[in-house]
Amino acid sequence: MKMNRTWMIGAFVVAGTGLTSVGALPASAEDVADGATMEAQHHKMMAQMQPAAAEGSAGNPATAAQPHGAMMDMKPAPAEAAAGGAAMHMHHHDMTAGTTRSTVEYTLPAVTLVRDDGKAVSLVDELNDGRPVILTFIYTTCTTICPMVSQTFEELQGKLGVDRDKVHLVSISIDPEEDTPARLRAYAARFDAGPEWQHYTGTVEASIAAQRAFNVYRGDKMNHTAVAFFRAAPGKPWLRLDGLATPAELLNAYHEVVASN
Repeated sequence: MKMNRTWMIGAFVVAGTGLTSVGALPASAEDVADGATMEAQHHKMMAQMQPAAAEGSAGNPATAAQPHGAMMDMKPAPAEAAAGGAAMHMHHHDMTAGTTRSTVEYTLPAVTLVRDDGKAVSLVDELNDGRPVILTFIYTTCTTICPMVSQTFEELQGKLGVDRDKVHLVSISIDPEEDTPARLRAYAARFDAGPEWQHYTGTVEASIAAQRAFNVYRGDKMNHTAVAFFRAAPGKPWLRLDGLATPAELLNAYHEVVASN
């Protein structure tokens, strides 16, 4: 795997219930506006992340036979939640103090995922349909990183303008035992996902294979971090952006990979 790495100082970190700008370099007016918008919408996002009971009860045909001990349950006891929540927020704070850009070549695994419309699809076919791809990993019961990542994707949709219908936005679940297609549809609706932004689940094995292929597998969903991947076309390298990027940073990364195609 070939990698060229540079560092960008700035971006945002989680601080309490909002976002705080950090870094020695002055932020652009667009990034400041993005930060203000994300901070104002943070409370709304937390409220949004309570999945509807009716949606969550729908079965996932791709995971019904999977042992439920394969991944950690995201429902701690009250005493554990207080301590665990504080530790989790500190972990995410540390991991989002900046963004790291890397150019990487990945080999896609030949696995089948289940799209949010319930259709079983090939991951390779979905990512190699000719469109530029912007990809991330999430899970619907996450209350820290995932809502903010999904919020930036929602805002990115609007910033793409005329390119919006030409780009494939992809969110892959790292908790497929819980994230049924119905749950993913409800989650996508909370962030106004358009037809170009699709969410995927599948078997535990398929999800892990996808995570390993993009070098984001951490063994436990609680250890996940914010990351986004950009590719202009099949066969091209991926631009990897680690850290909680702003919508403006995502848009700039998209324009960069498309311009280099």
